[in-house]
Amino acid sequence: MTEIITRPSASGSPTAATTTTATASAPGKPELARSLGLIGAVLLTLSCLTPASSLFVIVPGLFATQGTGTALTLGIAGVLCVGVAFCYSELGTLIPSAGGEYAMVGSLMGRVSGWLTFFLSGVVAFIIPPIIAIGTGEYLHAAIPAMPADGALTGAIVMGASTVMGVFDLRANAWITGIFLVLEVVAAGVVAFLGFSHSHQSASVLVHPVVSDGQHTSALPMATIMVGLAVALFALQGFTTAVYLAEEIQEPRRNVSRAVLWTLGLGAAVVIVPTIAITLGADGPGALTEDNFDLIGMVKGWSDSAVGAFVALCIAAAIVNAAIVMVIQNSRILFASARDRAWPQPVNKALGTVSRRFGAPWVATLAVGAPGTALCFAPVDTLNGITGVAVAGLYLIVAVAALAARRGGHKAKNAWRMPLWPVVPVLVVASLLGVLFELWRTQPSDLYWTLGATAAAALYWVFYLRPRGGTRWVIDADPGQDGKP
Repeated sequence: MTEIITRPSASGSPTAATTTTATASAPGKPELARSLGLIGAVLLTLSCLTPASSLFVIVPGLFATQGTGTALTLGIAGVLCVGVAFCYSELGTLIPSAGGEYAMVGSLMGRVSGWLTFFLSGVVAFIIPPIIAIGTGEYLHAAIPAMPADGALTGAIVMGASTVMGVFDLRANAWITGIFLVLEVVAAGVVAFLGFSHSHQSASVLVHPVVSDGQHTSALPMATIMVGLAVALFALQGFTTAVYLAEEIQEPRRNVSRAVLWTLGLGAAVVIVPTIAITLGADGPGALTEDNFDLIGMVKGWSDSAVGAFVALCIAAAIVNAAIVMVIQNSRILFASARDRAWPQPVNKALGTVSRRFGAPWVATLAVGAPGTALCFAPVDTLNGITGVAVAGLYLIVAVAALAARRGGHKAKNAWRMPLWPVVPVLVVASLLGVLFELWRTQPSDLYWTLGATAAAALYWVFYLRPRGGTRWVIDADPGQDGKP
């Protein structure tokens, strides 16, 4: 196997790559088991997108600001995500690594870019699971009134259980999450059927969207749609999980791109189609934007309490499913960072530990699950806002890296290549800059929080990683194993 190591110059910037030869079983180099076929990868990736959880936890918040334009906003985000998926598919097959975005960006744009990318992906990794898990309490209480409705406590329990599940064999988890995935798709299908069969609004409200404050109804401004795109991107986020599993997917240079693109198509359909049904089935724009929007109450109104309870239980299962898969995904990011020596040696050794029995990075899994459990008690609105900014920023950096994917030695490498390059990444970059600008103009606090945290990560780079450029943050650009085409 050829191992490409990016070495820094004295200034800390990357110079020409140094190529050394090592076997895949080089002593001291931890490896993950390559056990996932395409179907298993799609099941895990789709479960991480967790379309039903997005539909039932994130979309209700979108209704509050986007009104009948929620489906339109999601549709625009879906089109943008196609370009993002092309970027991830090309880079994920060019550089198949458990490090995901940071390994791709670091290999193409240098160590400091890789580090800041790692930090942004870490923000997403640690915050999204508790956001999703918090929604469990509401739906369990709707299905079983005797259950507590405390979202924070229930979310913490879900995160703890998901962390335990995350240390088991990845292939077993693929089938477990696959079963849960069926339940969440059934729930989304039931809601879509009921919404379409109880339509109260004309389809014209989908293309001429309006919002209501309870007394007045007005057209949805384009600026509001632009702000909503950050949350809509968050709702569809997860289709990129396949790049984190690239070291565990068989024939990654062929199957990673398939998993990314299939997941985006299936997940977007499961989110957007029921959203259209809910919009048409609502009594009016005011029913969508009211503060106490109750989706399960709407489902019960369309059917009966038994159907509402069934849907609520399926949603709860979907949320648990999402938490399990996200813990699995995010532990791979920490594992890869330890292998690339991002931390002091004792930390690298611990996070790089792989269970002999299950083949999973169990310490990294616990390191992801514990903070996620604590974050269940943080304000949800703040978590949502910061995550939306981080996701947009992460996609922006990957799109920029995609512009550099066909130069030098990378140009000749065997990888999936996107159509219409470089037009696609350029359009993605321009669109995401527009979204971030609109967020800065209308909701600057979320952007400032994210920028402040990124500045702290930059200080870690300046004072710890950069002075130790020969021994720390040495990005393994091709950890490989049998990752041949």
